[in-house]
Amino acid sequence: MTRILFITATRIGDAVLSSGLLDHVLRTRDNPRVTIACGPLAAPLFRAVPGLERVIVMDKQKGGGHWLDLWRQTVTRRWDIVIDLRESATSWFLLAGKRHVKRNWPGGDAPVHRVEEAAAFLNVSPAPSPVLWLDDLAIARARALMPEAPVLALAPAASARFKEWAPEKFAALANALTGPGGALEGARTVIFGGPGDEETARAVAAQLDPGRTLDLTGQLGILESGACLARASLFVGNDSGLMHMAAAAGTPTLGLFGPTDERIYGPWGRATLAVRAGGPADERERDRLKSSPTSLLADLELAPVMAAAHSLLTQEKAA
Repeated sequence: MTRILFITATRIGDAVLSSGLLDHVLRTRDNPRVTIACGPLAAPLFRAVPGLERVIVMDKQKGGGHWLDLWRQTVTRRWDIVIDLRESATSWFLLAGKRHVKRNWPGGDAPVHRVEEAAAFLNVSPAPSPVLWLDDLAIARARALMPEAPVLALAPAASARFKEWAPEKFAALANALTGPGGALEGARTVIFGGPGDEETARAVAAQLDPGRTLDLTGQLGILESGACLARASLFVGNDSGLMHMAAAAGTPTLGLFGPTDERIYGPWGRATLAVRAGGPADERERDRLKSSPTSLLADLELAPVMAAAHSLLTQEKAA
């Protein structure tokens, strides 16, 4: 038996991007038993992980108290492997046969995708793609909710306004793809989002055929959303956790970016593309931009998004 402590992200997208590394570790160890520590938003992603013993939910506390709580919950066990993607000091105060604590990327200033960074951290090559572990409950919910194929999945909201493409452009894309002569002619459109995204979803749905549109925004848990996305023919969305989940589920995934950097956070998987708005990508600007009340994807026109969607669908048809 190999006892593993895996400390990963708070944000859903970052947690998904680390899942390929966890999957690799579980597949290459003898009888693995894993405890996963992560933030509350990401925790449901891991409920169906093979060999799971426990998910420790790290609710952020003042003064870093959540790290002390994690230490208290893990210090009494000797771990065969500790993998810490959060660069915490806590990992150094645990009994471990092997200890891998992430440090700053040694390769210089060139952008490196988070999936490649995680793989290099354990010297794994090629970088293992993210995965989505679905349980029977999530699969059954998706089977009951999702229309028969083809389905266009949209996620028009994001964690910050500056990362959102305009609702009218999402609607125009859906109408063009699913309307007469479209690449997904006759497809149903299903809109996804979390609690708080309802207004954006409604703005898109109002411009679509109500008889062929299903809005699931705010109605699903994380794994149920993932199981639904796995049944879609194409996903189009902003840089978000749902985008990464769709890619991990194996759905052809198109991510819309600007100014966040698709070279670092682009969708990763067998059939993925990213389209960005004009201007440079600069992650150093994220903290300043996250309070912007307006979208910074305003100059992203419909044509390049349509072209990328057609490219993904053509690639999928040929596969």
